Amino acid sequence: MKKTISLVLIVLLCLVTEIANADFTFSEPVNPGVPVNSTAGDYGACPSADGLSLYFSSNRSGSYGHNTYDLWVVTRPTTNDPWQEPENLGPVVNSGDWESAPCISPDGLSLYFEIFKSGEWDIWVTTRATKDADWGEPVNLGPTFNSLTPDLSPSISPDGLSLFFDSGREGGYGMGDIWIATRATIDEPWGEPENLGPPINTSDFDVQASMSTDGLMLFFSSNRSGNQDLWYTTRATPSDPWGQPVNMGDTVNSSVAEAYPKISADGRTLYFNTEELPGGLGSYDHWQVSIDPVVDLNGDGIVDSADMCIMIGYWGMDEPLCDIGPMPWGDGVVDVQDLIVLADHLFEEYPPVEPVE
Repeated sequence: MKKTISLVLIVLLCLVTEIANADFTFSEPVNPGVPVNSTAGDYGACPSADGLSLYFSSNRSGSYGHNTYDLWVVTRPTTNDPWQEPENLGPVVNSGDWESAPCISPDGLSLYFEIFKSGEWDIWVTTRATKDADWGEPVNLGPTFNSLTPDLSPSISPDGLSLFFDSGREGGYGMGDIWIATRATIDEPWGEPENLGPPINTSDFDVQASMSTDGLMLFFSSNRSGNQDLWYTTRATPSDPWGQPVNMGDTVNSSVAEAYPKISADGRTLYFNTEELPGGLGSYDHWQVSIDPVVDLNGDGIVDSADMCIMIGYWGMDEPLCDIGPMPWGDGVVDVQDLIVLADHLFEEYPPVEPVE
């Protein structure tokens, strides 16, 4: 009750305050360690919508192929618990071929992935009736998705109605482009894929898309800067075109290749892969970064009434500075969702931060 009264008083006492640019920041990359990573190669992690399962590919001991990759999963009882020992998805899904880059559907009933079989990279899917049921025999997605060129890295959208994938097929802009196929409902067939086009695709290698739950942010990997880095692009609404891509910067990207970004459903964690770095366990490891909203809106080192005043001043507007909830990049309007995020950090002190532009 006292906290509520204090917040009301702060709102009533709001004065004009100098405004700084702010949005969200990426944390330093963290290696989740064992059992998610091993001394073998581990890559392509994809979290389930509830955050309790993490699907990935690995050539660790227990795989079915000889020097090839299988699909694995680690689970945990709650998002506050550590990951349990990984399980191989078994011989129905895995084989002597190379299975990798899994992506679990929002309902947890379809798992899309790539297979290198008979000299070709194609996209496949395995399904199950319930989350407790076994995975069924994988099915090739056919000519709608698969061509004479490698077709890779499937990534299902949070609503299950769009499927991103990589292809070097005719009609692209470079040796590897991001394509998208859509459908009206999850029970209808996929339409013909379309190239995402500029500014996402270039004459370089642009691959491995992952879209946020609100459909307003798209992460991908590209070598347009000369090194294979992680990039993101945003848009105001799901019906708007994607904006100019932004490099995720030196906090996340390094002198080696970063790839396979996958954003969690709550928008708080980005999983990705990179080669050998200090703290790694194998030749290729999973890493993760948190995506944190900048709540010190005026950059004075503390979250207080001045920040509250700034937020109230933009109430009901589309102001990126204050649009910090419910996800790190907001929902397009300054409202109670943003106030909740700010209140959670009220009176905390912050060192100077460099916001993501």
